[in-house]
Amino acid sequence: MGTDKTTMAAARYDQISPPAPALRRPLTRTAHGVEFADDWAWLKADNWRDVLKDPAVLPDDIRAVLDAENTYAEAVLAPLTALRAALAAEMRGRVREDDTDVPLPDGPFEYYNRFRAGGEHEIVCRRRRDGGPEEILLDGDALAKGKSFFELGGAAVSLDHRLLAWSVDDKGSEFHSIHVRDLATATDLPDAVPDTEGGDSVWSDDATAFYYVRLDANHRPIGVFRHILGADPAGDAGVYMEADPSFFVHVKRSRDRRFAVIAISDHDSAEARLVELREAGAAPRLAVPRESGRRCEVEPHGDKLFILTNADGAEDFRLVEAPLATPEKPNWRDVVPHRPGRMIVRFTVFARHLVRLERENGLPRIVVRDIATGHEHDIAFDEEAYSLSLEPSLEFDTDVMRFAYSSMTTPREIFDYDMATRERVLRKRQEVPSGHDPKRYATRRLMIKAPDGEDVPVSLLHRADAKLDGTGALFITGYGAYGHASPASFSTRRLSLVDRGFVFAIAHVRGGADKGWRWYANGKLEHKPNTFGDFIAATKGLVERGVAAPGRVVASGGSAGGMLMGAIANMAPELYAGIVADVPFVDVVNTMMDASLPLTPPEWLEWGNPIEDATAFKAMLAYSPYDNVGAKKYPAILALAGLTDPRVTYWEPAKWVARLRATMTAGGPALLKTNMAAGHGGASGRFDSLAETALEYAFALACAGLGEAPADWPRI
Repeated sequence: MGTDKTTMAAARYDQISPPAPALRRPLTRTAHGVEFADDWAWLKADNWRDVLKDPAVLPDDIRAVLDAENTYAEAVLAPLTALRAALAAEMRGRVREDDTDVPLPDGPFEYYNRFRAGGEHEIVCRRRRDGGPEEILLDGDALAKGKSFFELGGAAVSLDHRLLAWSVDDKGSEFHSIHVRDLATATDLPDAVPDTEGGDSVWSDDATAFYYVRLDANHRPIGVFRHILGADPAGDAGVYMEADPSFFVHVKRSRDRRFAVIAISDHDSAEARLVELREAGAAPRLAVPRESGRRCEVEPHGDKLFILTNADGAEDFRLVEAPLATPEKPNWRDVVPHRPGRMIVRFTVFARHLVRLERENGLPRIVVRDIATGHEHDIAFDEEAYSLSLEPSLEFDTDVMRFAYSSMTTPREIFDYDMATRERVLRKRQEVPSGHDPKRYATRRLMIKAPDGEDVPVSLLHRADAKLDGTGALFITGYGAYGHASPASFSTRRLSLVDRGFVFAIAHVRGGADKGWRWYANGKLEHKPNTFGDFIAATKGLVERGVAAPGRVVASGGSAGGMLMGAIANMAPELYAGIVADVPFVDVVNTMMDASLPLTPPEWLEWGNPIEDATAFKAMLAYSPYDNVGAKKYPAILALAGLTDPRVTYWEPAKWVARLRATMTAGGPALLKTNMAAGHGGASGRFDSLAETALEYAFALACAGLGEAPADWPRI
């Protein structure tokens, strides 16, 4: 299909013919009395479930389309080859190749991950706390040898430190297989449990069994199972079975190590169950039942149960405690009452302390509470925009907790913090081998009015000497879904854009919880258009303030943020010189009407159920990017996909680009690049992934006419 690759590589972009357009197979669908076209529906393989596990079984006619699109994209992008290579090398130069995590103490050992120089994958290690040689528990580079995709999942050590349950995804489809390694002999036992969720596992106290979540053929959790070492996984006992396909199921070990905590949730409600790990075959007991609209997270603590919940109108959440033996709601007592505008994001417990991460006015802080006295103190920083996170901890009976801090100018710093003495010890500062001077950069936070008067926070990163006089270029990103906040954190990769003249902006649009739970609720379901309006308003506001010139703005977003990109491309194409849509969720109506797809039933509470709800269907049809492509001029668009992606299936961006190219009257080009050996997260190796970022950044630089980009790149 299309022109020969060698010929195309030597041609100018505007002399390169896209793949032959004879891909349209007219199809009309009808729902709630409304007809809508889906002429590229055939790009969805009937055997998509098999493709997730074996990409080689993709039907030939569909593979031909994706291959032709990849060939065309590479041909059009050929003038950027040198720039892509320079960007990848530059970004690699900012990575410490032999990097090592700060070790996590756990009994007689401390555990950590590290990389070897030149290595793509992590090496899982430990050493004795009282000294001694390093033990390599898993060598990611060795395990990945010969595989086109490799990603380590969970790794859980038994309480006696003899066995390691570790998992791997070697297709990018997020079906993890769990294996068990005898750490004394460094060999794997015969046990191999396939099709698990995330590969996370929780050991019984006696290390004779572990708990895990099993996925069905549709990539949905069936429930929690117990695997007894040496037994056939096919006969593993179901400990908790979930009948509702709209609910996610996860399992983790409680911080006090006494229980396996089973968390069951959808986008609206949750429940929690506890399994005693010291009792063989213990049945899970209900800690918090599911109730529509009520969310919860739990942590046992001695004879108490701490619960983070939004119950009783606590929109931004409150922390309560209840007796572990009788955790019913009448026994709840407020520990941290609800305060509107102060959102409790997450919490964790230690033997003597309760720690929570909360966000107010868009900025995070950590609050430490002495459980015995109730006295609290907080940890916060002075920059206009920054990121804080609670880091993992394996030990419960300790006064030391770990947190991470960064800003858009400040590399990530890991601190150990003594909660009793308030002493803070810097354990690691992210190293930038090629050099980084924070004073060369500036970070700011602006508020820009949305069409309905809401203030949309926007975080900016730019060179300290940038003039911001209305002549520069802007790279603006957004997400806006599931209540996920977009952190104003440090990224060495972004510096390649900023050093070449871009102002980098994060629009904290509705749909995220950047300004509390209300900010999320006002960007979902029927309020979803607020997400798009916020992003467009942020773009216009930054241009009006002289941050960038009209026609020199590039937008970027991935997954649900890719839906945002598709929407703004339809709604305000004139604002953008280019759009990068990474694994974009753009075929919203068709996906949400297909109940067989992995995430469709769970997502109805986020987007609406167009099968049963005519109002939701019509609202969705009004903004769905694929369904609203119009006969108009579009900016240059780069859509990225993963063949084995179970979250945003490959055919969504493929169908979108096909319709764009068949419908748009000017502009472009519209490019599709599919990773044929990866899923939602793209390439698995840490340096392989740099090449993908370099592609996106080279495209953006070319669209804005910056740096080493060819002067003849198409620009609106």
